[in-house]
Amino acid sequence: MEFTNKTALITGSTSGIGLAIAKNFASKGANIVLNGFGDANEIEGIRASISKEYGVKCHYSNANMLEPEQIRKMVSDAINEFGCVDILVNNAGIQHVAPIDEFPEEKFDAIIAINLVSSFHTIKAALPKMKEKGWGRIINIASAHALIASPYKSAYVAAKHGIAGLTKTVALEVAEKGITCNAICPGYVWTPLVQKQIPDTMKARNMTEEQVINTVLLAAQPTKKFVTMEEVAAMAAYFASDSAVSITGTIMPIDGGWTAH
Repeated sequence: MEFTNKTALITGSTSGIGLAIAKNFASKGANIVLNGFGDANEIEGIRASISKEYGVKCHYSNANMLEPEQIRKMVSDAINEFGCVDILVNNAGIQHVAPIDEFPEEKFDAIIAINLVSSFHTIKAALPKMKEKGWGRIINIASAHALIASPYKSAYVAAKHGIAGLTKTVALEVAEKGITCNAICPGYVWTPLVQKQIPDTMKARNMTEEQVINTVLLAAQPTKKFVTMEEVAAMAAYFASDSAVSITGTIMPIDGGWTAH
């Protein structure tokens, strides 16, 4: 299989897009390192089912993406176990919706730390072994908000624009090392993160849930459909494949035409 003898570490992968990516890579033979929060028994069930269904090794790290030392240990443990993090997917993210003059400062700092700064730490920790091996794939899960802005999402938009810049810079630095670095920019995907921001958006815009879905979320996407987690996972797998060896520094939207406006 395509990723046999390779290891993929995916942050924020105990649910949503990250879990879909983990399953896609596992189905192609990659060993998996999961990361994220949730009920311990549920996470163990996810880990065990991936290992059993796909016949790969699947480990779990509870590293907190707010803590650089824990991030470094997560990557170090993966390297000690598997020899290298061949494929790094930076997917961990949180969201908060509020006008900037009412935005809680601790929420702003946490969103920047998890959605942007954690990727710096994972990339820095994983790159030396990728360079030594002469092969690596770094895939940052950004957002359509890496390319355009929306009201009431100052921290998230700032972080995702930062991820786009980080992606391009890393791609240039490692272009001759057999390593690529790309970003995927999903539009609205029906995930727990999107569901959780609906009440805040209802409050900020004085709308019903139906109005938020139809006039805020899907209004942005000409297809009038949510992007699926599986579509994002398929793009991640393509970026990690040998077919994408010449694709690096790319900021790729999967947004139903949102950023074509």
